[in-house]
Amino acid sequence: MTTPSPDTSNNELLTRAFHDFDQAATVLQQSYDTLTTRLQQMDLELAQTNASLREHLRETEEMRAHVTAVLESLDTGVIVADSQDVVVRCNHATERLLGVSQTQLKGRRATDVLEEIRKDHGEYPLVLPTGMTIALSQNDLTDELGRLIGKLVLIHDVTQIRQLEDRLQRRNRLEAMGQMVGNIAHEIRNPLGSVELFASMLRKDLRDQPQLRTYVEHISVAVQAMDRVLSNLLVYTRPDCSKVAWQKTEPLLREVLTLASHAMSPAAIVVRCEVDPQVPQMWCDGGKMKQVLLNLVLNAVQAMPEGGTLTLSARPAPAGASDSPAIQVTVSDTGNGIPQELQSRVFDPFFTTKDEGTGLGLAIVHALVDAHHGRIDVESRPGQGTSFVMTLPWGPAKPSHVPVRTAALTGRSVKSLRVVRATEEETYE
Repeated sequence: MTTPSPDTSNNELLTRAFHDFDQAATVLQQSYDTLTTRLQQMDLELAQTNASLREHLRETEEMRAHVTAVLESLDTGVIVADSQDVVVRCNHATERLLGVSQTQLKGRRATDVLEEIRKDHGEYPLVLPTGMTIALSQNDLTDELGRLIGKLVLIHDVTQIRQLEDRLQRRNRLEAMGQMVGNIAHEIRNPLGSVELFASMLRKDLRDQPQLRTYVEHISVAVQAMDRVLSNLLVYTRPDCSKVAWQKTEPLLREVLTLASHAMSPAAIVVRCEVDPQVPQMWCDGGKMKQVLLNLVLNAVQAMPEGGTLTLSARPAPAGASDSPAIQVTVSDTGNGIPQELQSRVFDPFFTTKDEGTGLGLAIVHALVDAHHGRIDVESRPGQGTSFVMTLPWGPAKPSHVPVRTAALTGRSVKSLRVVRATEEETYE
């Protein structure tokens, strides 16, 4: 038996070692190829996932921008609170309605914000210090499982709706009072004529008795005063504005200021007459419109006993103020203003806050403006002044555009104009 030589054994071992190494290398190469393939697949999947995430993020940002644009375009105020009742979002309409910035609202409890809005308001809808009227509504926000995730508060601006309701109520109230006043005026005027007739007969009989004749004169004066009141009542119940025609705007306004100059002279009142070049003419009954404006101007002067600024202006009505083309004629003062609770009553017959007067002036003004198929509104803040705004139709035809200048007159310079005193028929107390 032959014994293998040492060289032969070493060769076999070396051969097996190379063979094992080749097998291991093949396995490693296969594993490397598998890992490379898997890595490529993972890279592709990651790229697809990243693209999907970027698309989702883009859609989310677009939706966020869209929702933000929708919220900011709303006239309704929106306040969003989280599940802890903390305000996390609100829109610009909320800032405008409440007069508070978003920075001041965010982070506060929604309940505290609502309580602050409702504070000192005993009626609903709420009238804010800015003069706006708002209505509040709130709803809970829940997820798909019905769990509370927040609160949504909506602040609705119902100022125009409230104004329309007030105008309708005022119109109905004035119509009812007008019918009653008209009937009373006729019933009183008939016996009043008899009183005046007998007074004139007594005046003749007492020609030789001056002392007794004086009493008769007092009766006649009282009857005439009563007759003027009744005449004003009849003007209120049946305003006649049939003599409508095109009137030049600036001359009409300046004539009113001339008629009122005797009342402005004693006070340090600055008068501004502002006529927009787009309103060179206005369609109205010239005589009646002078009476309306004169009454408003005299009221404005009386509201500024210590002096101030009176502005008489005419301009095109803003969009939405009327269904058809219209102009706005405004009489503004910087006087004491009218308390909020009295503003809805200023056009009521016999309502007055003055020591003298019958309270018919603004009632007749309202009736005459209504007879022009227009409307008149009062805007006032106590301590800051009052504005009476008349919105009138712009006539049956388009007026020509003639440049009209804007002037500012002081109370002293008005005296240099020709003064024509207003008669009892031109003004109403």
